[in-house]
Amino acid sequence: GWVIANVDAVLELERPKVGPYAAKIRKNIAAALGIRPAQVSVKAKTGEGMDAVGRGEAIRAQAVALIEKATAKKK
Repeated sequence: GWVIANVDAVLELERPKVGPYAAKIRKNIAAALGIRPAQVSVKAKTGEGMDAVGRGEAIRAQAVALIEKATAKKK
């Protein structure tokens, strides 16, 4: 009885730069979840030299999904 309204994903990494791949990532996440790419946001940030992410030894990813009660479609 619930559907995904949108997904917000944050990638934390030093390299590669996410910008050139963001549209493809959005499309793949949307396809995996059965939603439109417009419902997916992908952002990237660096570790700014802190911990394993900042040293380029690791990648961290977080995602939050907003869900809403499914409603019957009007004809």
